[in-house]
Amino acid sequence: MTGTVRMPAFRVVFFLCVFLAGCSGGGGSNPAPPPSAAALTDIPSLMEYYHVPGVSIAILENSKVARLLVYGVANANTGQPVTESTRFQAGSISKSVAAVTALKFVQDGRIGLDDNINAVLTSWQLPSNSFTATRNVTLRMLLNHTAGTTVHGFDGYRSTDPLPTLIQVLNGSPPANSPPIVVDKVPGEGFRYSGGGYVVMQQALMDLLGKPFATIAKETVLDPLAMTDSTYEQPLPATESSSASAAHDSSGHVLQGGTHIYPELAAAGLWTTPRDLALFLIELQLSLQGSSNQLISTSLAAEMLSPPPGSRYGLGFDTINAGGEQYFGHTGVNAGFQLAMIAHRSKGMGAVIMTNGDNGGPLIDKILAIIESTEKWPGF
Repeated sequence: MTGTVRMPAFRVVFFLCVFLAGCSGGGGSNPAPPPSAAALTDIPSLMEYYHVPGVSIAILENSKVARLLVYGVANANTGQPVTESTRFQAGSISKSVAAVTALKFVQDGRIGLDDNINAVLTSWQLPSNSFTATRNVTLRMLLNHTAGTTVHGFDGYRSTDPLPTLIQVLNGSPPANSPPIVVDKVPGEGFRYSGGGYVVMQQALMDLLGKPFATIAKETVLDPLAMTDSTYEQPLPATESSSASAAHDSSGHVLQGGTHIYPELAAAGLWTTPRDLALFLIELQLSLQGSSNQLISTSLAAEMLSPPPGSRYGLGFDTINAGGEQYFGHTGVNAGFQLAMIAHRSKGMGAVIMTNGDNGGPLIDKILAIIESTEKWPGF
């Protein structure tokens, strides 16, 4: 899907998921039109229509968590209810948190945005070829998807599958189920979404700091922001699995083979909650306003949301112009999970919606339309 598409209201947000992350999910097999959706009280009937067992929502007002809303069950087999602390897989929203993790080390002078990434990589090298001979791949290019790296996204692994090391993922060697991550176009010459590029970044940070990526992200972003229900640990430790939602297919059944495991942590491996992601968005809103800089400076936050020409994707975030109002966010899709987050750059509003079903996309569209209308977000 290419070209410039303008869509009304929040449909532009989840459209990004289709455009970038290859969302599955649609209206299900129900031939009837979806029920009306004018208020948050309509969400349960929408969940039933789209066969999504559970939904968790955070709504931001004035750069604060104004409301946390939960609906349905975390596991269709057990009936375990969704709570405010139920963890969902974040899919590609993992990239936003991972990008800010990397930017913290840019700010600290540990890594340059425009340095050759192979100068940082020590345990593995991005293969050189005729494309990289023209221009080096940099951290900036990896974060804004202009590096020319391959591999759009990742399927994950069932709990019974052998798990590859990150080096095996990078090389596309067994038991990895994705092809090698290479450069097949001139770096810096245009946007092309690449989860593979974020795996390269993941390895670079691990080489730079000599720590597992989950530890780096925890120390750099998750702990400072008190994102206590978030982790990049994959698989999720047994001691924390009771707080995790199960993944569900498009019929609302627990995913056959269980929730997938994603060793591609920076691209797809975050477990989190709407509350925690709301804290993350709030910190970035405050950084942009110059009133908090726990993670990155105001100038670096502004650079983060400055896409290169011809793109709307900055350093880890999609940027959205809605009637002249500036928003930023990301969407996510893992097997059995679909999600979206969005925040206004300067006016303090935003929302995070996490669903535990493969039909979560159209449901998110409906919920976001309700929030945009009832909260009177400017530009929509």
